[in-house]
Amino acid sequence: MLDIWERSVRATHHFLTENDVRALAPLVAAELESDAFGWWVLEAADTVVGFLGVAGNAVEALFLDPGHLRHGGGRVLVEHAQRLAHVPLRVDVNEKNAAARRFYEALGFVVVARSPTDSAGRAFPILHMNRIR
Repeated sequence: MLDIWERSVRATHHFLTENDVRALAPLVAAELESDAFGWWVLEAADTVVGFLGVAGNAVEALFLDPGHLRHGGGRVLVEHAQRLAHVPLRVDVNEKNAAARRFYEALGFVVVARSPTDSAGRAFPILHMNRIR
């Protein structure tokens, strides 16, 4: 899953520097090993091609192998999380990740607030989104 995260981030998070990716990798690895999130993986031909992490009704992570972007896998994972949550989902999206914002908006999420930094205080503005449908 860490390999998918890194390849996905490199393909979609163009605002991150090489140093950012290297600094984030051990933090992501620790989260992947923790039981703080419910994890679901998406497989194709018996190979993991993406994953989603949820805590309560919050989507905390959604990453797909770059070769599987825009094929419906992200939608499948979000819809699965929505069925299990029983209440509207929430997600935080980096403001500079316009593709992720469009993806979530297409699934019925709207921006409800903005923070100038991420949860760790880094200078990555975050859009807080709630699903309305």
